[in-house]
Amino acid sequence: MSDVDRRALVGLAYRMLGSLTEAEDIAQEALLRWHQYPDKHAVQSPKAFIERVAARLCLDRLKSARARREVYVGPWLPEPLLDDEGMQPDAERLSELASDLSVALLLTLERLSPLERAAFVLHDVFDTDWPDVASTLGRSEPACRQLASRARQRVREEHRRFHPSQETRERVMEAFAGALATGDTASLASLLAEDVVFVSDGGGHVRAALKPVHGRDRVTRLVFGLYTKGNMAEGFAFRAARINGLAGIIVEQHGEPLQAAAFDIDEDASIQAIYVVVNPEKLRHLARLRDDP
Repeated sequence: MSDVDRRALVGLAYRMLGSLTEAEDIAQEALLRWHQYPDKHAVQSPKAFIERVAARLCLDRLKSARARREVYVGPWLPEPLLDDEGMQPDAERLSELASDLSVALLLTLERLSPLERAAFVLHDVFDTDWPDVASTLGRSEPACRQLASRARQRVREEHRRFHPSQETRERVMEAFAGALATGDTASLASLLAEDVVFVSDGGGHVRAALKPVHGRDRVTRLVFGLYTKGNMAEGFAFRAARINGLAGIIVEQHGEPLQAAAFDIDEDASIQAIYVVVNPEKLRHLARLRDDP
């Protein structure tokens, strides 16, 4: 497969698992199995074959992941994905990044059964034909259609599909940074939706809120406590990034990533949610990306 096809394969696995590290492992294993497959001449579509292998590997991972999530310390968030990591199934669909890779959607997919998630990702995101979906999942076509329908309904109910313009994202984030720099709590609070939620994922490795924090006043106090102290500490730096299609910031100390924060902005240009990953195991790939030439 070409590099573009491999990126699409990683993108499929990332949408299934919410982990870039695991997605890369899945892609590598699927490609290895294709390389070792003895009857390649009998395969009509190598791409479909490899995607089928990857999806089945993901299903196996999902079954064990559900057990691990039950004992996960605090909220679980997907590994942050920077826009330049190329997870699109088609380069022409870059405008859809915020839709099918957003943190909110991935959290919704987490609440689906493994088969529902697979049917939705394969058909609705990657346009896989129903016969191939059925073959991959080992279910009948009508059963797969029903799985995808249930997933689709859940996504419609829980996932908001508003995508602010680049100008809006930049304006909100500049105002956010300015409020922190000047210590203007009123200005910061005005940027937050009344029902804003702050979700942090430390995975039990570092200190983080064990439950989501709700409400403008509480989140304002929390944000000032986190970011103004960090901004004043020696060696700390903030850099803007697009994370899972959302406006975001990467916080580093002496060049090492300490957290990745993604900001979900609503149609009123208010910050509806702040998703912060501080689990060091979920930030390793950011350091790798920085070190790559």
